[in-house]
Amino acid sequence: MEKIPETTLPTNEGFDIGEFIKNYLRNWKWFILSLAVAVVLAFFFIRYTTPKYSARAKIQILEERSASELGAFQDLQVFSDGANTSVEDEIEVIRSRSNFIQVVKELGLNKRIMSLGNILDSEIYNESPPFSISFIDSDSIVDNTNFSCYINLTSSKTSFGYSRSEEGPFKEYVYGKNIETSVGDIVILPNQDLSKFDGKKFRISIIEVASVAEYYRNTISIVPTSKASTILSFYLEDPIQSKAQDIINKLIEVYNKNTIEDKRAIADRTSKFIDDRIRDISTSLSSVDQTAEDFKTGRGLTDIASEANINLNVGVENRQQLENATLQLNIASSMKDIVDNQNGYEILPSNIGLSDASIAGTTARYNELVAERQRLLKSSNEKNPIIVNLDQRLDGLKRSMQSSLNSMTNNLVLTVNSLSNQQSKINSRIYSAPGNERALRDITRQQQTTESLYLYLLQKREESQITFASSSPKSRVIDSAYSLTRLPVSPRKKTIYFAAVFLGLLLPFSIIYITDLLDTKVHNKVELEKLVGNVPILAELPMISKKEKKLVYNQDRSILAESLRILRTNLDYIITSNKKPGRKNLIFVTSSVSGEGKTFLSSNLSMVFASTGKKVLLVGADIRNPKLYTFFTGNESDALNKPRQIKEIGLTDYLKDDNLAVKDIITPMLVHENTVDIIYSGKIPPNPAELLMNKRIKDLFDEVSELYDYVIVDTAPMVVVTDTLLITEYASQIIYVTKAGFTEKKVLDFPLKLKQEGKLKGLSFVVNNVKQSNLGYGGKYGYGYGKKVRQWWKFSNS
Repeated sequence: MEKIPETTLPTNEGFDIGEFIKNYLRNWKWFILSLAVAVVLAFFFIRYTTPKYSARAKIQILEERSASELGAFQDLQVFSDGANTSVEDEIEVIRSRSNFIQVVKELGLNKRIMSLGNILDSEIYNESPPFSISFIDSDSIVDNTNFSCYINLTSSKTSFGYSRSEEGPFKEYVYGKNIETSVGDIVILPNQDLSKFDGKKFRISIIEVASVAEYYRNTISIVPTSKASTILSFYLEDPIQSKAQDIINKLIEVYNKNTIEDKRAIADRTSKFIDDRIRDISTSLSSVDQTAEDFKTGRGLTDIASEANINLNVGVENRQQLENATLQLNIASSMKDIVDNQNGYEILPSNIGLSDASIAGTTARYNELVAERQRLLKSSNEKNPIIVNLDQRLDGLKRSMQSSLNSMTNNLVLTVNSLSNQQSKINSRIYSAPGNERALRDITRQQQTTESLYLYLLQKREESQITFASSSPKSRVIDSAYSLTRLPVSPRKKTIYFAAVFLGLLLPFSIIYITDLLDTKVHNKVELEKLVGNVPILAELPMISKKEKKLVYNQDRSILAESLRILRTNLDYIITSNKKPGRKNLIFVTSSVSGEGKTFLSSNLSMVFASTGKKVLLVGADIRNPKLYTFFTGNESDALNKPRQIKEIGLTDYLKDDNLAVKDIITPMLVHENTVDIIYSGKIPPNPAELLMNKRIKDLFDEVSELYDYVIVDTAPMVVVTDTLLITEYASQIIYVTKAGFTEKKVLDFPLKLKQEGKLKGLSFVVNNVKQSNLGYGGKYGYGYGKKVRQWWKFSNS
């Protein structure tokens, strides 16, 4: 028994960069089209996009210092030393919603007059508009409404067209007459000669103030110039450059104005507290003076010498401590009464002499939150979650102050009681001194203490007035709003065109790449060679159109004819190279499934062999789905020496009827001046596989191989049915037809495994229906080189 040679299935070769690039170059038209479309879209995007301009500014956040004009309050600790401004906190304060609402209202950003153009609409901002608009209703209604209308100016100096829609209809109104709208009555008045605006349309837009404020709040950029810097950089883009500059400048102005108002509110509240205390102490001072006067007058005293200087000095020191404690107690009690009796949230007097630093810090924080709450209430209400949160924090601080003041008052009461007891002991030691001197000294000390406090408060009142008049902002403007260039920063033409070119090339590249990545089909000879390894590939046949002839002829110079001639040459070489004994002229043509072109190849292979003067027999062995007769039924095919019996008698009849001889089923045909003998498939049997196992099939092949130079057998597809495998033992050569763009690569494992198992002898491949752009090797360098074809881009024969 002959040993079957061992073969291995082929593996794909490494990555071929040349073939990879050629795959994209073959689709150059799609790249050009995609690039052109992308550039055109970029052009229209730039053309129809409203350009934006930039504006910048810089400010420095100033830290509060003791040496500043606020230093007058350091004794009272109105402003704590630890209250240096945090840059991050100040950025949030600047970006607050209330600040932007104030900017929108002061600049009138919610009211716009747009000049309508054919392509883009332009806003009239700095330049004087041809007309002015006045709203009869209050600003509170207008500021919370969205409204738009259209004005059509005519050559008339007394009237204009008004409509809620751009397309109209426009109703004529007289200038100065009230127009009823959803935001109340409005009045339009001319500002200049309107004759040059004849036929010009304008859109008046009213936008809710809060919406405009939120838009600019999200659009503007406020960042420190470096991580540890107190300098803030402002950046804003807007279709109107001067408008962007005005918004930044106004925002800085509003921020500084609000900070000054906050400081003045605290200073004013402190001044009121000091005035109240001055009035109380002034009454007390008058009472002490009157007591001294009455004492001296009633007892006729003018001057009393001290008799016990040592005891008195000790008494003075203890008395001074007692007075200081009593002063602290009075101030603490007054502060406690103010906190306890306060309804709502008002600014409290900052530390005015209390020794407890925690109370001073709590009071300063309380005043800051009250100021923030009052500022937020300007643009919101008490139900706002932010204000509710502030109220909760203020309540907590108030409770903390009440607790601290209660503790301090209790401690001071204990201290006063202790000092009073000590003073009683000291007084008992000096009772030997004249009572008049002791009484007078008591009155004098009380008078001095009250007078010093009175003078102290007068000084602080003056300092408070100075501070109120000289409050400074928290920031210093380094650069007012400016623009580096008058050219728009958006849209960026170079960037957009670059992106368009990139995407225009990327899109077809991606599509082709993904298509190739997902493609599992065979496309040409080069791909097939990588799959089948050392198995011969005889030729690749080009795709033909429906108008082209299916069968080649002798003088045919087409690519198909030249491809078939290459196939004939390669097949002859393989046949003559086979030195094994036995018949060598039985050529089977098969494929994986129907529709891959095996019958087409069988018919044309017969024609090219017949054109060399060889005696050729074409056998239709696909008895399940015979199609051979469709290639030889036209006007160019004539049956010779016998009437046509294409469908009546054939291979199946021969296998079933032992009385039929081979010559009875052969039909000689004259096709394009070539003579080809054909054995058609015959009637379709109910048992094709069993019929092909008939021993007469061997007799048929033995006889015709002796009578003809070439016997070409059109067999059934191998993957679908087993018919072909039943007769492959008689084949000298097996041509396996694959169809470009149709045959799956995995399907080719089937014939290769059969070859490895020794079931297919003389296996070779042919690629059918290949696009001319995919033709490998010789095909792409000029099949039909003798035929002149003018390229599509050439307009002359030169």
